[in-house]
Amino acid sequence: MKKLVSMVLTGVLVLSLAGCGSTNTASDAAESTTVVVEAETTAEAESSEVVITEEEVAQAESAEKRTFVDDAGVEMEVPEKIDRIVVGAWQMAAPLAVYLGGGEKIVGMAPASLKAAENGILGEMYPELLNAETDFYNGGDINMEELLKLDPDIVIGVGEAQAEAIRAAGIPATVVSVTKWDYDVIETYENWLETFDAIFGGSAYEGDVTEYSRQVQASIQEKVSTLAEEDKKRVMILFSYSDATMTTSGKGFFGQSWCDLTGAINVGEGIESLGSAAINMEQVYEWNPDVIIITNFTKAQPEDLYNNTIGSDDWSSVNAVKNKQVYKMPLGIYRSYTPGADTPVTLQWFAKAVYPELFADVDVEQVARDYYKDFYNIELTDEQVENMFNPPSAASAN
Repeated sequence: MKKLVSMVLTGVLVLSLAGCGSTNTASDAAESTTVVVEAETTAEAESSEVVITEEEVAQAESAEKRTFVDDAGVEMEVPEKIDRIVVGAWQMAAPLAVYLGGGEKIVGMAPASLKAAENGILGEMYPELLNAETDFYNGGDINMEELLKLDPDIVIGVGEAQAEAIRAAGIPATVVSVTKWDYDVIETYENWLETFDAIFGGSAYEGDVTEYSRQVQASIQEKVSTLAEEDKKRVMILFSYSDATMTTSGKGFFGQSWCDLTGAINVGEGIESLGSAAINMEQVYEWNPDVIIITNFTKAQPEDLYNNTIGSDDWSSVNAVKNKQVYKMPLGIYRSYTPGADTPVTLQWFAKAVYPELFADVDVEQVARDYYKDFYNIELTDEQVENMFNPPSAASAN
């Protein structure tokens, strides 16, 4: 049986369905639009006429777009079909790639994001992500000329002023907040995923990972709730460290959340400033932390503190150094200090680093293997596990 179907559409409808940039409105299509469908079969030939109403035209137009409100409160429309994405925020490219299940749509990201991908597991999971351009991004500034060369369908994770300028150039640009949820690593990541849902329409991954993170949180909280106040470890987050500077996490940064979630005391909690805060060795001596956690935003390694190899600082009298309780945070999909796809693994790692006896039953390497298998269907190699929990200095953002 042979069927021949031909459709004749008026110019108004063709334009309204051709792309999101059309300026035609529903009122422009008030004239009835006719679609003629002719069908031939071996039995008979018949024709029918269908009239598409103004309402149906409007529905067809809206089906090509999504409307959502970004974290700055700006309502915007984005294409339903998004093939080219530029990501501004350092920590946003990795969770977005995981959310999308690949990196081929991410055509641009910050150099610091690329460096983490090259030195972590993300680049091995999605090697196409390593082809992303970085020239549009310079020290936090967006080069509009270079950005426009990438021809993005959307730009995700930029500041409010940057987003406004990019939207003025005709490209949807969204603000995704890092601070809106008080630097709570789990809640912040959950809200990032909700933003991705609003932009892309949904992902089965979101519900699974957030539920698991909450389960891990509850399990850790149950154990640390038995600690007496005097038994809680005093932790210092070494966010960045060189011969020129030393910074830590005060109350207004993610280090506070990691400590709160694992029953530790952040020695920098009295610092109210947002983001990392500058300190010196005199302050370290005063705090005398039991545990020091070094992020992957700095090249410093535990051995640098054990051997006093950075500047003229002497760490030998600090309890964490004397007791060999200085640890470098893992680097899996991204630098684990920030919220991300590895958060439930990092929670368990952090808890065991601070309270090794209390979490003696937690094998963090096996936790990572199981997590990547269950959520990403990836069998981590021994080398990948080793690199994850012993990340190189080259992975730092600086």
